[in-house]
Amino acid sequence: MSTMRAVVLTGPGECVVQEVPRPVAAPGEAVVDVERAGVCGTDAELFNGHMAYLHTGHTTYPLRPGHEWCGVVSAVGDGVEPGWVGMRVMGDTMIGDGVCRRCRRGTQHLCERRSEVGIRGGRPGALAEQIAVPVSSLHALPDSVDDVLGALVEPGGNALRAARAAGVGDGDRLLVFGPGTIGLLVAMFARAAGAEVHLMGRTEESLAFARDLGFAHVWPDGAVPDLPFDAVVDAATAAQLPAYAADVVEPGGRIVYIGLSATPSMVDTRTLVFKDVTAVGILSASPGLAATIDAYASGAVDPRPLVGVTVALDQVGAVLAGSHPSGPAPKVHVDPRLL
Repeated sequence: MSTMRAVVLTGPGECVVQEVPRPVAAPGEAVVDVERAGVCGTDAELFNGHMAYLHTGHTTYPLRPGHEWCGVVSAVGDGVEPGWVGMRVMGDTMIGDGVCRRCRRGTQHLCERRSEVGIRGGRPGALAEQIAVPVSSLHALPDSVDDVLGALVEPGGNALRAARAAGVGDGDRLLVFGPGTIGLLVAMFARAAGAEVHLMGRTEESLAFARDLGFAHVWPDGAVPDLPFDAVVDAATAAQLPAYAADVVEPGGRIVYIGLSATPSMVDTRTLVFKDVTAVGILSASPGLAATIDAYASGAVDPRPLVGVTVALDQVGAVLAGSHPSGPAPKVHVDPRLL
């Protein structure tokens, strides 16, 4: 067949599954048969029209979303070792131009001219039967990392970087805002490092789910106890929380910002200065992908309980619109092979 099924966002609030041409591997690229893909908050923002890139011109409708994925390489282009064919892989979201100063310094995820799979620059995403990406963006998956874990590597890479930036370990206390997918993954990585993890959330359902994952220190928004927190990770979307993080972190502590609010958030830098606080922003999973695969493969972190339901491509629109039930687990996965 010369066509395949893919999710296409045709405008704000408009999601359809269309027959589109199957990808062909360009030089340096591989075609991957997608076996599992995650639906992310970024996909929802693209669906509802709130995503910043839609307003800056970095992306436009129609677009094909999906950037958390894994699959099997089925074809390669010129200049690619044929041994890639048949390998189980996942792929980096950020595709730099490879020639700019940032790319040459190993930070291709910050390339000014980067494309982002399923998000930016017109590069089609993985909510489809197949995807074509540069081989340089691929990471091989060991047998111990199944399809569910494989599609959780990309969000896990973001979370691992946030947990490492928090710098917590044995004897340290971490507070995480937002018990969604990223916040819970941060909590899992920090717990694996030996930290005492506290989570703050807004809904009882999300807090109860966090407790079910073994996190005993779970607090409603505004009810966090007066404890010394050595680090705070803001994985939420509320505009007031970045400033609150600066208020509650211990002097000499660390704040990690990975969540994004829809409106600008204000932080009084005097608080950071007087408390001698280090503040870090995390944009991308790219530098953390290999270590995340290792953590999953070893069993040090097992985020599979975060996946509440797996659906077919035809159900993605309902998921993005918030009308498909998924239970208390925050992550929805898609299997393009389901009908």
